[in-house]
Formats: sequence, C-alpha cells, structure tokens
Amino acid sequence: MNQNYPTAIITGASKGIGRALALLLAGHNFQLSLIARNQGELKDLAAEITEIGHRPLYFAGDIADEAFIKMAIEKTAHTFQKIDFLINNAGVGAFGPTESYTSEKWDQVFDTNVKGTFLCTQHVLPHMKEAKKGHLITIASDVAKRVFDGGSLYCASKYAQHAFTEAVRKEVRKDGIKVSTVYSGLVDSHFHADPQGDPSHADWLSPENMADSIYYIMNQPAHVVIDELMIHPLSQEY
Repeated sequence: MNQNYPTAIITGASKGIGRALALLLAGHNFQLSLIARNQGELKDLAAEITEIGHRPLYFAGDIADEAFIKMAIEKTAHTFQKIDFLINNAGVGAFGPTESYTSEKWDQVFDTNVKGTFLCTQHVLPHMKEAKKGHLITIASDVAKRVFDGGSLYCASKYAQHAFTEAVRKEVRKDGIKVSTVYSGLVDSHFHADPQGDPSHADWLSPENMADSIYYIMNQPAHVVIDELMIHPLSQEY
C-alpha cells in the first residue's frame, strides 16, 4: 500500500473494457481492486498486473449481493486507506421481443446494471465524502439515451442506470465528488453474440479505445469534471 498512488475499484474487471482498463491503470501505478464473477479470470488478471508492479485485490462474486459488495469495498478501503475512483463497468444484456423475456431475466439484467451500480456507489460514497474527494465513473451505453427494436429490457435498465447516475451527480457535487458517465456505442467485446475479435467487429471500438477514454476522464485536473462522454466508432450512426 502506498498513499501516493491512486486507488481504483473496477467492476466487471475480468473481461473486455474492465480488463483493458485494469491493465492500463496498472501501468500508471494505480492500486487496484478488481470485482467480477469469474474467479479464474480474475486470478489470471491479478497475476498479470502483479508482474507490472502492483499486487491488486480481487473479489469474485455478484455485485447485486450487498453483503459481498460491502465486504469488498471495506477490505479495499482498509487495505489502501482510500478509494479515489469507482468504475461501475459490470453489465449484462438481453435482447429480443418483449414477450420473450422471463421475469427472472428481467431481474438478472436490472440486478447487475442498476442494483449493482447503486450498491457499489452507495458503499463507496462514505469513504469519498470523508476524504472530500473522489470520482464515480459509470460505463453506460448510448441506449441510455435512445432505444431500439428488441431492446426493451436492456434499454430500460440503461435508462435507469443513467437516471441514477444523473441524480447522484447533483447530490454529491457539493461534497467535492466527481461523477462521470460514459455512453458507448459498439465495442468489440464478449458482450455481443459474435465472439470478441470477430471480423464483423473490425470497425468497432476496441476495449483499449474505451480504456483510453476512461483514463482521459480520470486524468483531469482536480477542478475539472467531464460529466458525460458519448463515444462511437465512426462507422456507427447515432
């Protein structure tokens, strides 16, 4: 633990955008706390980051499980003595006609995309308020501001995530806490039906493109906050 190094919690850290961001931040001397469901993938990522120079914490579990999230955040705060950044990146999707969704699928998507963002934010805020600084960054989607055929469930969850983040921004600005939301278009990641690296994704954003953009938001002077960033591949209309 080194008080001179910034500390960041990343959810959904084991794949895609979260993984790319973790590796980028590790190269910039961040102390990292990594949260995802897959224990094996987290362990492999932690080993890769340790080789870069800093041993991260990692926690395998469900971000909609309040006891798990509280434990992970408290252990992070105890180990590093501060939490400078929370990146709410974990997300799941479900697509198709509205009548095709089960109530269980509805709950699963809202639990991860909305409840998980709420729980992580809620349990990090006391540490940031005590420090009178901190930065909450939520990786949303451009469908938090538009809708598409077959996306009623996913769009609803992202609209809710957007509204929650917008309200928190107004709530904590007076406490010196920054809140940023990233609205991304098509990203070549595991999130889609085709695998990451599929030729059909050639013109899409890469996880590394997203990581660079998030790091740009994180790396602003103390008096500057980027409230929102809308980002797309040039090949995608918006």
